[in-house]
Amino acid sequence: MSHATVIDGKALGERIKGQARREVHALAQEGIKVGLDTILVGDCSAGRIYARSQQKRSEDVGIEYRLHELGPHASGTEVRDLILRLNADPSVTGILLNLPLPEGIDTAAMQYFIDPYKDVEGVNPANIGLLFYDNPIMAPCTALAVMEILEEAGVTVRGLDAVVVGQSDIAGKPTSLFLLHKMATVTSCHIATRDLAAQTKKADLLVVAVGKPNLIRREHVKPGAVVIDVGINTIKDEKGEKRVVGDVAFDEVKEVAGVITPVPGGVGPVTVAILLRSAAEAARKQLSTPRRLEG
Repeated sequence: MSHATVIDGKALGERIKGQARREVHALAQEGIKVGLDTILVGDCSAGRIYARSQQKRSEDVGIEYRLHELGPHASGTEVRDLILRLNADPSVTGILLNLPLPEGIDTAAMQYFIDPYKDVEGVNPANIGLLFYDNPIMAPCTALAVMEILEEAGVTVRGLDAVVVGQSDIAGKPTSLFLLHKMATVTSCHIATRDLAAQTKKADLLVVAVGKPNLIRREHVKPGAVVIDVGINTIKDEKGEKRVVGDVAFDEVKEVAGVITPVPGGVGPVTVAILLRSAAEAARKQLSTPRRLEG
């Protein structure tokens, strides 16, 4: 029995990081420093670990990284005021708001305050809305990663029956829009879908972004389908040891799929690399169309 082609997300991520590094260098030659200013709200040790990882990856491609911390009792007004200060600062070329925010702070409202031209994650409602017209200033990194992987795998999206399981604002929904723009016939599945297997079994292209370990099994997948697993879940195995798995039962599904992404080592590294590339692209776009939003 033949097995699926497994996409090496780490290798693809390294190539995209190389693109980011070259663009950062080119901008430096023009006197433009690419910066990534990140905001961490609350007392979260995991958040600081993630921030250190962000810093290392940013500096690896020449991006100047700055972390702004607000305490666990910070108000929405304080978060908003910090974002507006960063918007107005010409030395800030990229803004990233780490999630989750403390209870009581409206995440969507805070994202709305980020200048769309500095919105490296593509989460401002203006960017999400422009994606509807296939013309975002900056687009969500995870959805971009899915499309980059499809291109890497040589998949022609036009005309495919595509099923997207999961309709989050930063993964499922924007991925569905990207696929529509590429002329796929898209079915969107979610928690209210009555017979998930009946939908996924017809998919030439199956994208899963739910956050439920091993949701998609062998019987869910059409033979030869392209399967993109966006899910990242931490589980305990039979020995009680923690490990990271996706939303797709990889060992089962690779026996029937034509192309598949692993977890870890698939969509994740590509998404991280695209964030760095987007930071460089944001700085480039601000040269030609500077935007400074007022509060």
